[in-house]
Amino acid sequence: MADIRPRWEWRSFGRRFGAAEAHLAQLTPSGVQESDEIYLLAPAGGNVKIRDALMDIKVLREVNADGLEQWTPVMKAGFPIPAVEAVRVLEALALPVPKPMRASYTQDEFIAQFAAPGAAVRVVTVHKRRVRYTVGGCMAELSDVVVNGKPTRTLAVESEDAAGVMQAVRELGLGGYSNTSYPRAMAALIDGEPERYAVIDAGTNSIKFHVAERDPGGRWRSVVDRAEMTRLGEGLAPRGVISEAALERTAVAIAGMVDEAKRLGVRAIAAVGTAGLRIASNGDAAVAALRARTGVQIEVIAGEEEGRLAYVAAQAGLGLDKGTLVVFDTGGGSSQFTFGHDGGVDERFSVDVGAVRYTERFRLDHAVSPEVLRQALAAMSIDLSRIAGRPAPDALVAMGGAVTNLTAVMHGLATYDPAVVQGSVLDRAEIDRQIELYRARDAEARRAIVGLQPKRAEVILAGACIVRTVMDLLGKQSFTVSDRGLRHGVLAERFGA
Repeated sequence: MADIRPRWEWRSFGRRFGAAEAHLAQLTPSGVQESDEIYLLAPAGGNVKIRDALMDIKVLREVNADGLEQWTPVMKAGFPIPAVEAVRVLEALALPVPKPMRASYTQDEFIAQFAAPGAAVRVVTVHKRRVRYTVGGCMAELSDVVVNGKPTRTLAVESEDAAGVMQAVRELGLGGYSNTSYPRAMAALIDGEPERYAVIDAGTNSIKFHVAERDPGGRWRSVVDRAEMTRLGEGLAPRGVISEAALERTAVAIAGMVDEAKRLGVRAIAAVGTAGLRIASNGDAAVAALRARTGVQIEVIAGEEEGRLAYVAAQAGLGLDKGTLVVFDTGGGSSQFTFGHDGGVDERFSVDVGAVRYTERFRLDHAVSPEVLRQALAAMSIDLSRIAGRPAPDALVAMGGAVTNLTAVMHGLATYDPAVVQGSVLDRAEIDRQIELYRARDAEARRAIVGLQPKRAEVILAGACIVRTVMDLLGKQSFTVSDRGLRHGVLAERFGA
């Protein structure tokens, strides 16, 4: 073979690549190629295929710290291949070499002897349509692939410059995707391995973690859906910065989530940050520190975008596509509102009204007097004046940790059950009952309340008061709970069919 200069490769597989495909669509393709190939898959083997009547072998030479792989071509031999070349193929497939060997093998003879039905080697027919681009000086290739009749899509970036490959991957918005070779991806596809994705929502009060897999019909099934209270925004209001202690708690939680996602075999991890990271003067530094600790790049999204994604999740999860609808998501640092009707969005915005701020301002993590409670409610009403004076919507949907905890307390759920929480209806009487329940107790005493997540005991009173104020200002006696939040909207937008 001619002298080959090794190239670093990054590749991922999926049904769509969202922003990356939109980015490539703005570029002029440098080439389009179609091919029919036969891959020979073995459990421990390398990249062995037959293309254009040539036996083609690439060997994995190195994997660097970023997970990039360096595959080197070592054979392109025409049929019939002599025994010495057949031995090299078997070695690449990590198979024992039988004795005696034929003097040479045609393509059919090789497959019949070493890849017959039931053998360790599987024959996989592949059709590829590859469209090539140049991104940051690297070759980028978006391909539609059919593997044994099953369609998939793959996006690859290659270059001799490893740093350039990673820069191009980030430019395409694919930093959270895993690097997967053709042999591994094809084996997963034909074996029916679930197509899993993860979303991390870095909120001011809690870090939410969602892993879901898509069934053959395109529907999502939850694999993991949980939250860890890290209080990222603790002390943020008076000082305007995220503390080292809060950042450390958050980094530990996210690192654990990333490890769990990898164990579950996810194809990509999307991470978004909300109000705490938006507001903090050291937000950029915090994002950089979290990336260095966890390997995950958190995208800090605008409040309006946060509201829109939550609206998408709530509307789809509850089937509310008729009449006027308001969806609000109250968190530790802000609350997002989306107003719409008949399935469309009319207005969306975010306000800096979150449970952490009022907890610290009015010391609502303690038992407080009715007068202090009235002061807190009055302050919230002023800060939420943007939603006042509007016609009452046909439906009001609430989401977020405060709301789901209020719902769990209403149902007395010792173990959280999203199926019970989703679609529950809470009225004013229930919210008032719970406000009084929390007002008369400090955080330690609240932890004994069945259904309340212990780490939310400090901020639950403020959260309940925000919910009550929203109901008052929008003229609603009740609201419906959506257990499908920002993370579900991100899942649908980034990885949906």
